[in-house]
Amino acid sequence: MRYHDITKDDMKNGDGLRVVLWVSGCGHRCPGCQNPITWDPADGLIFDEAAKWEIEEQLKNSYISGITFSGGDPLFPDNLQEVTAYIKVLKDRFPDKTVWLYTGEIWEDIQDLEVLPYIDVLVDGRFVQDKRDNLLHWRGSANQRVIDVRKSLSRGRVVPHDEFE
Repeated sequence: MRYHDITKDDMKNGDGLRVVLWVSGCGHRCPGCQNPITWDPADGLIFDEAAKWEIEEQLKNSYISGITFSGGDPLFPDNLQEVTAYIKVLKDRFPDKTVWLYTGEIWEDIQDLEVLPYIDVLVDGRFVQDKRDNLLHWRGSANQRVIDVRKSLSRGRVVPHDEFE
C-alpha cells in the first residue's frame, strides 16, 4: 500500500483532533474530487514501519481523539487488506481512540467487510459535485452519510453518527 500524507492535529476529518492517513488509490475518480492526486495506487510513499511509527507516536498523545483513513479510498481493492490489518492493530494498541474512515463505497455494499467492526464512524458515498455543500460537517456532498458503524451493525440498518441523529 502507498500513501500521500500523514496529517497531524487535523480538525476537519472527524471529531476532535486527529491524525489522518491519506492513502493512494481510488477507482471512483469523482469529478470535483479534492484529492485527485491520490487516485493512482502506484503514486506516493510506501506505507512502511516509519509511517506506522509516525502515526502511533501521534496517537500516544492524550489530546488526539483518533485516526482517520482517507485518500484516495482506503477500501480500494489494493488497500483493503493492509488497511484492515492496520486498523485491527491500532484498535488493539489504542482502544480508546476512534477510527474514522472515508470511502466512496456505500454502506449497503460494504457492511459485511471484515474491517467494519473496527471502525467507529464511516463516511460513505462518492463525492457528487452537484450536491457539494461547503456547510456540511465532515462530508463534501449531501449524498454522503456520516454513519455510526457499531450502532448500524448492531441494529442492522444505517444509524447516523450522534451529531446527525
